[in-house]
Parts: sequence; structure tokens; C-alpha cells
Amino acid sequence: MNYRTRVLWATTALVSGLMIAGAASAQSTGSQTVEATEVDDVVVTGIRGPRSLAGAIVAETAPKSVATVTAEYLSTQNAGQSALASINLLPGVNFTNTDAFGSSGGDITLRGLDAARISLTVDGIPLNDTGNYAIYSNQQQDPETLARVSVNLGTTDVDSPTASATGGTINFVTRRPSEEAGLIFQPSVGSYDFKRIFAMVDTGAFGPWGTTAWFSASRTEYDHFNAIYGVEKSQYNGRIYQALGANGDFLSLSGHYNENRNFFGTQSVSLAAFEGGAGYNRPSVGTGAKTGINPSNTGNIRGQSRFTLAEGLRLTIDPTFQYVLANGGGNGTFRETDLQLIGNSNAAGVDLNGDGDFGDTVTLYRPNTTNTHRYTVTSSLIWDINDDHRIRGAYTYENGRHRQTGQLGFLKPDGQTEDVFGGLTGRPVELPDGTNLRRRDRLSYAILNQFSLEYRGSFFDDAVDLVVGARAPYFKRELNNYCYQRDTFNAFCTTQVPTVVNADGTVQFPASGPLNSSANNRYGVPRSFEKKYDDILPNAGLTWRFAPNQSLYTSYAEGLSAPRTDDLYDRFIPNPQPETTKSVDLGYRYQSGTVIASAAVWQTDFSNRIVRTYDEVEDIFQSRNVGEVTLKGVDGQVGWSPIDTLTLYASASYVDSEVQNDLPNGIVNGVPQFIATAGKTLVETPEWQFGFRADYRIGDFALGLQGKHVGERFANDINTSIFPEYQVWDLDARYDLPQIRNGDTWIQLNVTNLFDERYLANINTSDTGLGTGNPGSPRAFMFTLHAAF
Repeated sequence: MNYRTRVLWATTALVSGLMIAGAASAQSTGSQTVEATEVDDVVVTGIRGPRSLAGAIVAETAPKSVATVTAEYLSTQNAGQSALASINLLPGVNFTNTDAFGSSGGDITLRGLDAARISLTVDGIPLNDTGNYAIYSNQQQDPETLARVSVNLGTTDVDSPTASATGGTINFVTRRPSEEAGLIFQPSVGSYDFKRIFAMVDTGAFGPWGTTAWFSASRTEYDHFNAIYGVEKSQYNGRIYQALGANGDFLSLSGHYNENRNFFGTQSVSLAAFEGGAGYNRPSVGTGAKTGINPSNTGNIRGQSRFTLAEGLRLTIDPTFQYVLANGGGNGTFRETDLQLIGNSNAAGVDLNGDGDFGDTVTLYRPNTTNTHRYTVTSSLIWDINDDHRIRGAYTYENGRHRQTGQLGFLKPDGQTEDVFGGLTGRPVELPDGTNLRRRDRLSYAILNQFSLEYRGSFFDDAVDLVVGARAPYFKRELNNYCYQRDTFNAFCTTQVPTVVNADGTVQFPASGPLNSSANNRYGVPRSFEKKYDDILPNAGLTWRFAPNQSLYTSYAEGLSAPRTDDLYDRFIPNPQPETTKSVDLGYRYQSGTVIASAAVWQTDFSNRIVRTYDEVEDIFQSRNVGEVTLKGVDGQVGWSPIDTLTLYASASYVDSEVQNDLPNGIVNGVPQFIATAGKTLVETPEWQFGFRADYRIGDFALGLQGKHVGERFANDINTSIFPEYQVWDLDARYDLPQIRNGDTWIQLNVTNLFDERYLANINTSDTGLGTGNPGSPRAFMFTLHAAF
């Protein structure tokens, strides 16, 4: 059997029911330990069947809705592509890429959940932003370093270290080092001057204890298809693994560092403008394009360990540290006599351009910078009472220091920034009152203490598996805002004395300054405060293998998402409450030697759902509590290998979402105002999605064709703006060179958007406006040489 279609058969049909859950759904070492005999193995119990089909579908057995892709499938996609793009065919998942190559960013939804409501982890550590829970797809680990990517559709693991997930998780699992030494050298070239080099070395077993390790590095550069400049990205990864005996115990240390310089500046257009042909032209060079940079330096160090303390008693400990320094770029124009610059001093102005007077208007670099230091420890104590019953206790601690600043910086004569992080690491704009010019100034601490307890049991000769558990998160935010806050995103940092203090505690500044005194420019005062949130979140799952190759499962889980930092600082939401969810799944699975299939019906009920939309009338972004929202649907996937050389995969999902309440919209003359959203569909949530892939091999040649259909999506809360459906097809073709390292060397062609579909990918939604979208990437080519030695 060839590499791409090989089938891994179970070695026995008689193993304990406790060992059958698919490790593909696991996150931490503790979850991997309780869900499989070995973290990299999935045992299909009671049948002789495949672990996966072409890596596009895995034989899952966990009592919840799970879907997984493996390294075999990841290798067929664009080299260096975000692994989030590679799960786009899975049921319920919709990933919209900013470009064809994955290093510019993108957006993801899962069963109607936006990215901030999905927990993203690598080896069990949370990767969502500690403040707003955002997922940054372009900062993730190179796909060549991953063993698999799995998605929990609707539930979290009992030890999930998250304060944000309300119904879904995406889990990256890093590959283990090989026992044999080896080197991979992989250059790629493609459209839009795409250039990438990836290299990985496996040390093989070395030293007196048989230690193994791998290290990798990559460099990526390319131009945007519809914006000035493009992307420059460097990444480094590594893992050291030490087995402790032959019982599965181990020590592991992994590292990741990513440095990305993305001139985002991509065109966001209205639907009318897009239908008129806008969105695909590269603009001319201008100051805005040069300051529209999204720089990021991100890294982490991840420890994993498992120890057998006594027979049937194991301990896992996963400590991690993460670092983030990133901003969103941008520029601002200032008169040298602006009151914000003068503050409470007696100065006549600030000479920003150094020409000796105060009569100029000067453009400055105006970034929003975030600097995060994040410490996490996840641990589990696992007791195997006997072969059929297991108890697990878990504890997670996390402390994230989240510094949000916006020190302005200067531009060079050619319009480029002096420093991509502005005045934080470069030359600041010093003001006569002793401060630096900045657009925001916050210090937040996100602290999580979480306790979890879980029971797993197998009954009726391994025909029934039961999982019952609960997690109890205790989440605290310590918040310090050193500026006046207007809305979710806009602050005003000054030492000026406000001219008006309103009855609601907000303040206003002189109309003659850069701000006017209208109601839209009321500001909350600087303050320090704490918020605490806690809950007990039960979950349960049941699997019944009622016939050979067939099983039914059901799951129930409750979730909690603590308010995001921006919402807590926002004066429009005086006391935001945590979102909570209750999710139910009922599913069916069929798994044989040539077929893997699953289908599920599900429902998720939201309480206190916060929506974030752009108010075009007031020209501000606002967050509002829309109360209850109901999501329900059906999704499924099937993989079929009718002959050894052909594998077919298909997925489908239907989502019905309904907002239960009207949207609060302020008070006019003492009367509360509302936007008519009750009964409406959630924005950016397509009802129908379909995915398809075919893998075919003849001799040393392999061909893959895949497509994704996304239905219509609403771009505003009142459902009057509809973005059209679209479908995108991709092609991959590989030729193996078997004379070099047994076929592990190959050349590959990838074509994304094969038929050059024009569509709007990411949506920037509004409450009553029309919204805008980012055009999807046109057809693009990539050639890759994968040389293994």
C-alpha cells in the first residue's frame, strides 16, 4: 500500500472499553492519557478498520462530535498554509483566508460560533488572545510540525484551560520526534512572488537514555493580490522527547517562535462595490499603505510530562509560557496645536516635524500594541480503579499579563515607520506635560483557577461507555485603564481637564479640540477595578456500540465565556455578564475497513450573548447583550475508499440560528430604544455548507481535488444585507521520487481557487448598515519540492 492511502488496521478486537476513545480529540497530556493507550495511537475496538482514510477523516470513538485531519492530509495542502485553513472541509467549519497562502490572517466560525467563542490549543495550551479571545491564524505553528488537527464540535474537554469557549475547540497536536535521524528540505515558489523555505532535522535517538528531538525553521515571503507590499514571516519550532520506561511515561519540551511582518491593507469593500468589480486591484503606494502593517512577535515554551506513581495511578503536568508583542498598525493626523498634545501644560503646541513652528498638520504612526506574558499549568491525576472504571481529577492555573498600549511613533521621509511597534520600542512622541502621545493605555491580568473531575466507565462487555464530569472555572480580571474610554475600541489619552461631567459619570472635552462635545464623544474616566466569574459546568457523554461497525453517541455540555477585556472597559455595557451555553448532541457512526461515516443533530442555547457590531450612525464599534440565542443543526461526514487507489470524502452541515431578543440601542428622552433583531439569523452564519475531496493515485503519481460550498450569509443584525453563496475548488498533484528515501521525496503542484471564483470571504458586520467584506483570493499556484534524506 502506498503512503497516501495506507490503512492502519487495529491489532486486536479485544481491548478495554476505557482505551477506545480517539486520541485525536484530546488536548492536554491528561486528556490524551485518559482517551487512548498511547497519545499517538487510536485503537478501533470491536472492528478491523482504518485509523484514517487519506488523513482526511479519522475513526473517532469519543462520546461527542469530533472531526480530525492528520499530517497525511496536511501535506497535500499549500506549503506553510495555516492549519486552520486545512480543516475547512470538516462539517460545521468555515475558514475564510485573507489570501491563498495563510500568513496574512483569516477568520473562522464553527457551528455558528465566531473565533472568540472557539478554544484554540496546541498540545493543550490555550492560544486565544487573553483579552478578546481572538484567534490569529497567521501566527500558528507550521503545518509540517503537526501530527494532526482535531475539532470538538460543540463541547470542550473537562480540563480545557479556557475562559472563552462556549461550544467548540480546535486542537493542534505536535508531531513526535522520529527514532531515526533525518533531514527534510522543502523549498516552494508560487504566484504573487511567493517564496518559502522549510527545513527540519530529526536527531534520531541519542545519548544514554535514547532521547529524541527535532528542530525546524521556515522563511516565507510574498505579495498581496490586492494590496501594497505583502508578508515576511520567519518561524522556528522544536521538540525534545524523553521516554521514561516502556509504559508510556515521558518528558517533553517544545518551543515555538513566529515573527510576522504583514502589510495588511487589503481592500474591504461593500457588496455593491464588489459586484461592480472592486476589490481585486492593487492600489498605488501611499502613506496609509505603508503604515498599514500588522507586526507580531509570538512564541511559547511547552512542557509535557506523564509519570506513573503506582499501579493504576498516573500524574500529568503541562507547564507553559507564552509571549506576544503585536499591533494593528495605522496612522493618525494631528495639528501641532491639538489640545491632546498640549495636555495640562501651558505650551503653545508641539513641533512634531521639527521645522521650528507649530503651524503644521503631521501624520504619525498610530498603532494599537498588545504585549502579553502568559503562564499556564495544566495537571491531571488519573486513577484506574480497574479495567472498566477510571477517575480523573484535574487542575489548571493560568496568569496572563495583558498590556494594551498605543504609543505613537514617527514616520520616515518615505512614509515608512521608524519602528513597527511605534513609540513602545522606537522613538516616542514626547509631550510637554511629561507624557508620551498614545491612543490607549491599559494593564489587565487574566487569572484562571479551574478544578475538574471526571469519571469514565465501560459496561455490558464494552458495549457502552459512559463519561461524566464537571469543570469549575474561577476566573478573575484585574483591570486598569489609564485613559478616557469612549467605546469598545476607542480611548482618549490626555492630561486635559474635561469641561463637562455628566450625570452618568462620563466626561466631555472642549469642542475646540480634536473632539467635539456631542453625545457620541462622552468618555468614561480612567479607573482600576476587578471582575470575578465562576461556575460549575457539567458534561456527560454516552456511546453505545449496538452492532458491528456501528455506534450511537450522545453528549451534553455547559460552557462559559467570561466578558472580554474590551467589553469590561466599554462604557456602553455597564456590567457585562458572562455568556453561558448548554449544548446537546446526538450522533451515529459507521466504521468499516473501507468506510468511515458519522452524522449528528445538535442544539446550543446561549444566554447573555454579546454581539460586536459597527454603528454607522454613531461611527463607533459597540458591544451589546442580545440575551438568548438558539443554534441548532445537522452535520455529518463520510470517507469511502472503494479501491486501494481512490479515497472519497464529503461533509455537509446545516445551521439554524435565531436571536431571541431585540437589540438594545440606547435611550432617547428616557425611552429605551431597540433594533428589531428578535427572530433574526446570526450574522456571518451560513445555513448550508458542503465539502468534498477525492484522492487518486496511479503508480508514483497522486492527484487530489477538493471543494467547499458556503451558503448565503447575513452581513447585518437585521438581516437586510445578504452576501452571496460561493464555492471554491483546489487541486493538488504530486509525483513521488521513490529512488530517494523510499518515496518520502516528491514534487507537488497546488492550485487554490482553481476556477478563479470571485467571492467575499471575511465579513465586517454591522447592526443596521450594509457591512463590508474582504475579497477572497483569486486563483494561485504553488510548486513544492519535498526532499527527505
